[in-house]
Amino acid sequence: MQHQKKGRKFHREKGQRVAFFKSLMANLILKGKIETTDTRAKEIKSRVEKMVTLAKKQNLASMRLLVSRLPKKAALKLYNDIAPKYLERKGGYTKITKTAKKRIGDSSKVSIIEFV
Repeated sequence: MQHQKKGRKFHREKGQRVAFFKSLMANLILKGKIETTDTRAKEIKSRVEKMVTLAKKQNLASMRLLVSRLPKKAALKLYNDIAPKYLERKGGYTKITKTAKKRIGDSSKVSIIEFV
């Protein structure tokens, strides 16, 4: 049975996976748009949107949670710059655009994830 087996593992152990997602989310927040594989983009989309929802609260507790879950530079940018833009928006802060390109090494599909 597959109860409560949500998420992709990406052939990594738990600690490596957490660090991997943390760095992908930080890159997206700092750059605003990144090019990555489809599965990676799908996996970080929900995580980043939860972070934006948390940052929209604009209180000390949410700031501390962001700093504990992201690098400090990315957490501050999300809290101060990105979240205030989405105060009126109910959800859907990111979008995934699939490209026709494939990665040279393993021919996996590439897409672009960016903030709306």
